Amino acid sequence: MIVTYLGHEYFKVQYGDLTIAINPPSKNSKFKSSKFGANVVLQTLEHEDMNGGVDLSYGDTVPFVISGPGEYETNGIFVHGVAGNSEYDAKNAPRGNGKRINTIYSLTVDGINMLFLGAQSGQLPSTLSDAIDTVDLLFVPIGGEEDGVLSPKDAYKIALNLEAKMVIPMHFKNDKDENLKSFLKEAGSSAGALDKLTIKRKDLDGKEGEVVVLSPQV
Repeated sequence: MIVTYLGHEYFKVQYGDLTIAINPPSKNSKFKSSKFGANVVLQTLEHEDMNGGVDLSYGDTVPFVISGPGEYETNGIFVHGVAGNSEYDAKNAPRGNGKRINTIYSLTVDGINMLFLGAQSGQLPSTLSDAIDTVDLLFVPIGGEEDGVLSPKDAYKIALNLEAKMVIPMHFKNDKDENLKSFLKEAGSSAGALDKLTIKRKDLDGKEGEVVVLSPQV
């Protein structure tokens, strides 16, 4: 399996002929959107910065777009979405309290259990424990309260509580981002940035909270 970080909260996950896109920005977003054909798209937030899945068609490939809580099965994978909260772009939030529904997704690809927290802020929903078993690969936002998501400190606490084997921080600008530096300090990690993560199930053996920094490929 190959994981590529395309900036902000946008990821491309490839396994064989299967391509999964997570939180692609739309045409109306200020963030750049790398175009490719996706079989499956996961969108955690109904916001232009993360809901561009309809644009990821290529040739005969039309993505199956998942954009809310529930249980889904497509292209040989099972996806479980659990409703959380986000204060991302709070001033424009439609719910009147500055919060949006942020869907947290768990899925398994090539025997690797992934948990994608999206633009989560505050505590994780209590119902999440029913959707997950072990967490092999955790995608966690570190943009902080000013961006309406988890702070680096809270993000690392969550990673510890979930006992994730590998942790991929997201929602940062570049390799020199102060929030990334703070997160690495919390984790006691000196991990250098990779262009992409190529991983197999056996690579997770013996891992405990290893931080993997992916350089935004934008």
